[in-house]
Amino acid sequence: GFAAGGDLSFWQPLPGRGHAAAAHPDRPEAVAFARRPGTFALVIDCVSGETRATLESPAGRHFYGHGAFSLDGTRLYTSENNTETLEGVIGIWETRGYRRIGEFASGGIGPHEIKRRPGSDILVVANGGIATHPESGRAKLNLPTMRANLSHLSAEGAVLDRVELPEAMRLNSIRHIDVRADGLVAAAMQWQGDELAAPPLLALARAGEGLRLVHAPEPIHRRQRGYVGSTAFSGDGAQVGITSPRGDLMLVFDAETEAYESFSRLRDVSGIAPDARGLMVTTGTGQVGLAGVDGAMTHHM
Repeated sequence: GFAAGGDLSFWQPLPGRGHAAAAHPDRPEAVAFARRPGTFALVIDCVSGETRATLESPAGRHFYGHGAFSLDGTRLYTSENNTETLEGVIGIWETRGYRRIGEFASGGIGPHEIKRRPGSDILVVANGGIATHPESGRAKLNLPTMRANLSHLSAEGAVLDRVELPEAMRLNSIRHIDVRADGLVAAAMQWQGDELAAPPLLALARAGEGLRLVHAPEPIHRRQRGYVGSTAFSGDGAQVGITSPRGDLMLVFDAETEAYESFSRLRDVSGIAPDARGLMVTTGTGQVGLAGVDGAMTHHM
């Protein structure tokens, strides 16, 4: 855990490789999830760094690395796989003792990042479309038929909106998302086809309006090698950034006009999150950096 200035607040070992964390809306705690197909999640006290509770996915389920809290913080929703049917599941946990209380369908296969629409209990789910099974590790089992979607679900699991990519982009897996205060969704994708095809890897969407595909000028776009690590809106919502660990790039676009604005070079950059000063990013080499509105990068550690 880090303070805003970059100082280390706590350091907590994980029982295995981690992926992402979900922050509670009111309490100083976060839930850190295992990388898929992991089965653990740790509830961490963000003041002391201590583990308050440990979640284990039920038999026949595994986590996909992400979760989101309800608006009032009384429930945690987790993206999961049903290992028997290979269909996506959203697990439901009460947050007093972090006990599992239910689940519902995610609206697709391979749900990855899940976010709550700000100010509501509507869940936005990136169903990546790729079927996996723990016995096969991270092998992709259904590429001939895969189809990702972006689903908006009620807190009870009702599908409020679902949108898929065009058939020609069927092999684009929607992996990570961010949701702006007004409900605009940024969706980052990872292409499973021929890298030379170089399809767009970022989409912007509102419920009921479909997807708008966005990409940088061709030479810069191709350097991403068909893979976007994650995406986030800037703190003021005016910009949207994406990271490319394979291209060592972070790209920034205008969130309204969709115009390409800038890029920053940072080795193995993947994590990205809103910051009041722009966009915060993390790298596989252990760096934390801040990208300002001009694309300049400041390293915090």
